[in-house]
Amino acid sequence: MKPPRHPFAIADFRYYWAARLTAMLAQSAMMLIIGWQVYNIARDGGMSPAAAAAQLGFIGLIQFVPLFALTPVTGWVADRLDRRWIARATVGLQIGCAAILAGFTAAGAMTLPVLFAVALLIGVARAFSGPALSALAPNLVPKEILPNAIALSSIAWQAGLIAGPALGGYLYAWVPEYAYYGAAGLFAVSLLCLALIGPVPRPAIDRARHPIRQMIDGLSYVRTNRLVLAAITLDLFAVFLAGATALLPVYARDILEVGPEGLAQLGAAPAVGAAVTALFFSFRPLRTEVGMKMLGAVIVFGLATIVFGLSTSMPLSLAALFVVGAADMFSVYVRQSLIQLHTPDEMRGRVGAVSMLTISASNELGEAESGFLAALIGPVAAVVAGGAGAIAITIAWARLFPELRRARSFEPSG
Repeated sequence: MKPPRHPFAIADFRYYWAARLTAMLAQSAMMLIIGWQVYNIARDGGMSPAAAAAQLGFIGLIQFVPLFALTPVTGWVADRLDRRWIARATVGLQIGCAAILAGFTAAGAMTLPVLFAVALLIGVARAFSGPALSALAPNLVPKEILPNAIALSSIAWQAGLIAGPALGGYLYAWVPEYAYYGAAGLFAVSLLCLALIGPVPRPAIDRARHPIRQMIDGLSYVRTNRLVLAAITLDLFAVFLAGATALLPVYARDILEVGPEGLAQLGAAPAVGAAVTALFFSFRPLRTEVGMKMLGAVIVFGLATIVFGLSTSMPLSLAALFVVGAADMFSVYVRQSLIQLHTPDEMRGRVGAVSMLTISASNELGEAESGFLAALIGPVAAVVAGGAGAIAITIAWARLFPELRRARSFEPSG
């Protein structure tokens, strides 16, 4: 039988793709509104813009804590249990989170403690779903078309980031609780799609080996494979320093003065750039000089972040965020392809958990860093300093990890 030439020729991958799209739509809509409510509750309660920005930092920190604490467990779980059921359980938890937020918003009883508690539960859900979903994709498609599948999966993720903030922002502007009702409905669709995925191969694991030792194996593999280590940590430090998205509510309310509708546009702009890049790679996979091109993309990411930080024009801000998203997607595509093709299937869950930890550190912990730094030196200075830091980190990594510069293609060399 002739193998499929495109991931969408495989029914299970189509269900997986739809599940990722709808879950990300819901999650990005929900997180944008959580940030908006946190900032506005803080400002309306008498906090200064700096103090309110610090509350946004707490949201990122609260989501990072469970990811950090649970990483060894979540990777081991993804390699031992059915990855489909792990994903289904985490989507179910997020349906509950959306329902709680909708109820408090409709009653006019929303408080910062409620938002922080739900953010913690979302962090737990993401801690388990990330490794399971990233390790599930290679089980659904042949190795030869895995880079295409990674690009398509990224399109689902980025399309959710595009439409999710816009959907959440406009629904909230119409009737506030509708943003959360919409998220719950989208999560329900995602759960249905995950339920339609048929049985997948289970990785062979030495069950005589102690679970703690198995958890450590994933960390050891990342530490000893310098190419994987370089790809993971470059994203960690660059996005950690240059994470401007946490401060979008500050820019929307107090710098650009564009309100919730403008916030929706700002939230969607990076994802539009990322989706365009992912769509291109789904048809024209990157094949040559992948390491050097990844380094170049991260430098562009830092430069675009600086432009956004200095901008007081809405069109220029949107254009800069578009480039931020496109450059970040380029880097994500290279990193994920290297990790998946250089990692044995029996370790993909644990290595994916390490990757998820670094992604969370760069995103959620980066949001905390951005919020706290903005409270100290102001939002514009914080964003500009972050972009400059990302460029400096890229130059340093190019020297520290020559393996990344020498990576010509995704395929292991030996």
